[in-house]
Amino acid sequence: MMKNTRVLSLENISKRFGSVVANNSVNIDLYRGEVLALLGENGAGKTTLMNMLFGHYIPDSGSIDVLSYEGQMEPLTLGHPQASLDAGIGMVHQHFTLAENLSVLENILLGSEKIWAWRHNRSNARDKITKIMNRTGLSAPLDEEVGKLTVGERQRVEILKALYQEVKILVLDEPTAVLTPQEADTLFENITAMTKDGLSVIFISHKLREVLAFSNRIAVLRHGKKVGEIPTSEANERVIARMMVGEETIENPRKKMKIGSPVLQLNGVSSKGDSTRTSLNRTNLTIHKHEIVGVAGVSGNGQSVLAKLISGLAEPDSGELLIDGKNIKYFSPKEMQSLGVGRIPEDRHHDGVISAMSVAENLIIERLHDKDVNNKGFLQNKSIKKNAEELIEKYDIRGPGIDANTALLSGGNIQKLILARVFECMPNLILANQPTRGLDLGAANEVARRLLEARTRGAGILLISEDLDEILELSDRIMVIHDGSLTEAIDVSREAIGLMMAGEKA
Repeated sequence: MMKNTRVLSLENISKRFGSVVANNSVNIDLYRGEVLALLGENGAGKTTLMNMLFGHYIPDSGSIDVLSYEGQMEPLTLGHPQASLDAGIGMVHQHFTLAENLSVLENILLGSEKIWAWRHNRSNARDKITKIMNRTGLSAPLDEEVGKLTVGERQRVEILKALYQEVKILVLDEPTAVLTPQEADTLFENITAMTKDGLSVIFISHKLREVLAFSNRIAVLRHGKKVGEIPTSEANERVIARMMVGEETIENPRKKMKIGSPVLQLNGVSSKGDSTRTSLNRTNLTIHKHEIVGVAGVSGNGQSVLAKLISGLAEPDSGELLIDGKNIKYFSPKEMQSLGVGRIPEDRHHDGVISAMSVAENLIIERLHDKDVNNKGFLQNKSIKKNAEELIEKYDIRGPGIDANTALLSGGNIQKLILARVFECMPNLILANQPTRGLDLGAANEVARRLLEARTRGAGILLISEDLDEILELSDRIMVIHDGSLTEAIDVSREAIGLMMAGEKA
């Protein structure tokens, strides 16, 4: 690591959104060839800080200096993403910035080349991208429309787009949330190799294994302030957790339980959903009361169709799906909800909330038939407000207030809102699709606690996650999905499951 040369300096950066202080006099330096891990709870200000670096927000105070290509530290023009790109800063956002109606190839080229040059340069661009994919172990269907990709596949496109632009400072916001352990290790190994050629990296992650294995230095934000900085060589999980939340995190031991009757059965189910690439093939799956069944797999192998079936958003082309022994003939979200299915969707922004509606409204959006919410066509505003206030306190949902648009909440706090809405309805079957993606240690620990509580109460839980640590920690049984087929993992070691996720036989 060439730490003698500073390439980036953020000095006294502060940012407010109304009464909420997102960043408070934050100072961070980055050096050539360094990997800096930026950690903190949800709402700590990590993404806001990086969005100011990339020009999406303008700081209320403070300055940002970047090492120029001429070797001098120069002020960055704030509030202009193009200025950040011109300065050699690339960012892979946690929430994607892709054009859904364009192909993967067009998205990667978008913003990096003149539009009228695309056709002429596509052959060279395709070759360059293919080399990047081979080098990093990442893959994406270059001619597929982005709108048809899963969340995990879109994240890979974002990473490829940044690498294609040959940036000198790369910001990664939760870059490996949807990769197998082997893919994540390969990605970081290649990024580490690139740092030896001068690339500097800031990455936001809640996976402490990655942080400890691949970063050189760790900076921690709490409530908008930088509360600590430590060389990775001096850190461990307990030290980091204490810095992030101010106290030790509480473990959630999973106790063995006697399973009950089946709450979900898939018998020979095949379904294409709305895609020809991510279908389910003659799938058999049973989940019982008092049981968590984890589904591990690389995004794009059929998880999306499986989740849509259980959510009522897709129908089987063949086979049968039973809930509490009832063979489902009519598929709709309303029908599934009436049968006691609670749904935590993969894409919290697109499928989980209505961003333009208030926090209070989103908390009752699936309870409009309840008399304490809707009495003879009239919304019971007093009851709705009381419900929101209680759930905000109970689930620690942080934001401007119950009347604020949900769009103003951080991704992690939107997830907490969805969890509050689901768990308070006491469902018999819970579809937990990437329930802790983007959550900090404390929030992820709380999700695990509530899932285990629901299991103890008698719920059956389908846990779909690309976080293998989460699968291993919480699941009573583990299924691996690959190319639309489910196989139970007999060997539940990390290596064995990772190989099954990549398509090797059990």
